Amino acid sequence: MASQQVFRLPQRTSINDLVVGTEPIPEPSSNEVLVRIRSVALNFRDFAVATAQYPFPVKDNVVPGSDLSGDVVKVGSHVDDFAHGDKVISSFDLSTLYGAMKDWNHSLGGCVDGALREYIVLPSSALVKIPKETRLSYSQLSALVCTGTTAWNSLYGNIALKPGQTVLFLGTGGVSITGLILAKAARAITIVTSSSDSKLQHVKETYGPDHVINYKTVPKWSEEVLRITNGRGADYVFENGGAGTIAESINAVAFGGSIAVIGFLASCPQEKMPDVAALALSKGAVVRGIMVGSRQHLEEVTRYVVTRQLQVPVEKEFGFSKDEIIAAFEYLTSGTHIGKICIKMTWYLFCSCLNTKNISPLGSSWLY
Repeated sequence: MASQQVFRLPQRTSINDLVVGTEPIPEPSSNEVLVRIRSVALNFRDFAVATAQYPFPVKDNVVPGSDLSGDVVKVGSHVDDFAHGDKVISSFDLSTLYGAMKDWNHSLGGCVDGALREYIVLPSSALVKIPKETRLSYSQLSALVCTGTTAWNSLYGNIALKPGQTVLFLGTGGVSITGLILAKAARAITIVTSSSDSKLQHVKETYGPDHVINYKTVPKWSEEVLRITNGRGADYVFENGGAGTIAESINAVAFGGSIAVIGFLASCPQEKMPDVAALALSKGAVVRGIMVGSRQHLEEVTRYVVTRQLQVPVEKEFGFSKDEIIAAFEYLTSGTHIGKICIKMTWYLFCSCLNTKNISPLGSSWLY
């Protein structure tokens, strides 16, 4: 039986707990698809899972990682919308095809074994086929899974963004930069914050936001947002900080605006927790927790990005080995990156572990 390399977390005290092992390549059931993984995009969630900081359920001995792109190798007998050789990406949550997520029990890299392996079997309903004409790399495609879906859900999942509206992005991580690219393509006015002048300069030169704010030199950055918008505020806020920044975000949002709560990077002592309910009421604002999004959101953002020929921001790629994956996580948590960090599968690993005779798709030879 053909085998593959799989990374698991037998315990979750550190990213160094990652253990690599050899496991059989699974066979798809009638409604499933076997995918050869080409790239895995990392999220802060993956680090939180590995260090027991993730606030939602995680299965024992989990395979971490949720964002993958790859190629279809084999399809089940009842699958007729995918074929061998199709380029695909997978939804973050395997059960949410449309609408809101109902729980955290079906997400890759949490309650379901995730993407840090060479092959994965997934329900065909969880996959999105990539148009053949795309120029996006596998890493750019994998970066769309959580980052793209989250950004799209924030802008279009409730009240759709309109041209001329203002969008404020806290920080320069993957969701913020992807959201910036989407918002600019929609002809919105964009504002980006960071603690680093060099990051802001790079973002301005590379992605072209209309305004940038250094929140270290301008601690009351909400006042600067109000100044830029002539007192109106931002129609949309990408809130990545959480308790430590939510009060400033509500002050910066326009009356009737929308705050997408995406991350929890900035903590706040319990005694200094802001009264979010009162603050939101004072602005008539929607404070909306973003649980990534549905397969429909992923399909929509993929179609938009491919059709508009937008470039998904990938900053750095690492190899598929324990040392490289740990280095990728260290780079992720350093806070120095702009855009996404990805694990790129290396050719020799696939060639060394495969017996193509044992897993030829649909009875045909498997060509590389």
